[in-house]
Amino acid sequence: MNIKFYRLNYRLIVLLVLMLVSTSGFTQKLQPSFKVLAFYSAKKDAAHISFVNEANKWFTQVAAQNHFTYEATNDWTKLNTKNLAKYKVVLFLDSRPEAKAQREAFEAYMRNGGGWIGFHFSAFALTPSDYPQNWDWYHNEFLGSGSYVSNTWRPTSASIKVEDRNHPVTKGMPVLFRATPNEWYRWEKDLRQNKDIRILCSIDSCSFPLGTGPKPEEIWHSGYYPVVWTNTRYKMLYFNMGHNDMDYEHGTNETLSHTFDGDVENRLIINGLLWLGGRRPLQ
Repeated sequence: MNIKFYRLNYRLIVLLVLMLVSTSGFTQKLQPSFKVLAFYSAKKDAAHISFVNEANKWFTQVAAQNHFTYEATNDWTKLNTKNLAKYKVVLFLDSRPEAKAQREAFEAYMRNGGGWIGFHFSAFALTPSDYPQNWDWYHNEFLGSGSYVSNTWRPTSASIKVEDRNHPVTKGMPVLFRATPNEWYRWEKDLRQNKDIRILCSIDSCSFPLGTGPKPEEIWHSGYYPVVWTNTRYKMLYFNMGHNDMDYEHGTNETLSHTFDGDVENRLIINGLLWLGGRRPLQ
């Protein structure tokens, strides 16, 4: 009787130990693998504010589904060396830092292996304007695009060509996909001439004419326009997407389109985050 009792207890103990080990391993797997910090301003343009609000909700969901943490702030003083050390990836949702100390901290973060994704207006620079080209490292070396030159109007969907299907972010992507409506930018510099820039996606020629005006220069009929690229000297990605269509005409400022309504486009962005976070992108 005692022998059977001890054998039963022994088996129960072994089973409990195995369950604890298994549960512990499972818990460890669910621990967030990296941390993301997004910066935004969301002050002026209703389309950019709409995008920021949408992005913060969407990235929070994506983080939960893919087991990383996502935080967002409009306090740009948090762009400092001590705070950045906590995060694997930084996002600029709708603007760039203006203070000298913040710019220096960001440059140091990137030079030391930090990850970054910038959207749409985060690359904007035009002199004279409220966002002059007064940061050469960021606009000329890091992004490689230089100053903003022009844009399409109104926000319009475009066919996007995946230029490089060998990069981890774009591997397995279709050759063409339809992007959600956006205000597309043209840049001062030809990124094809920069040996450090790897263009991942561009606007396909089947999209032309692109834009509806009313100004003739807001409708593109030809040309080469990169919309997603990386600088091989840094762990970074730039996405030209990030400007929703808005009901300006009737004064409601209602959002008429959503950036994160495109499955392929979403997958591209998620892949970018996972790649920068040191994780295997989705296939």
